[in-house]
Amino acid sequence: MSAVDELLAQARRELGHRVGPREAAAIQEAGGLLVDIRYAELRERDGTIPGALIVERNELEWRLDPTGDHRVPEATHHDLPVVVICNEGYASSLAALSLRHLGLPHATDLTGGFQAWRAAGLAVSGG
Repeated sequence: MSAVDELLAQARRELGHRVGPREAAAIQEAGGLLVDIRYAELRERDGTIPGALIVERNELEWRLDPTGDHRVPEATHHDLPVVVICNEGYASSLAALSLRHLGLPHATDLTGGFQAWRAAGLAVSGG
């Protein structure tokens, strides 16, 4: 197993429960945040999830830290449910674990990423 595969496996063990597309949609409907960390080219090509917060990966921790000066208005408290979404569900696992380490205990990621969301027939804008 490569080092990055081991890192991913460890992140997923630490995260525990990850969510599927329909559970992610329910979290959003209940007031949680869906956070799309895909880069612009993928969003332009495939579209976006309506209502998802767009925060590219390199800014994620700064934008989601409720105590930070550079946080987004939606980052209101540490107990906020957050579902991180990448393209296929790999980078999002590492990003969600980083948010957990930052003090967001309910951060997780979308299994299969944006591609799983779209394959589930859930709403997509553009693309």
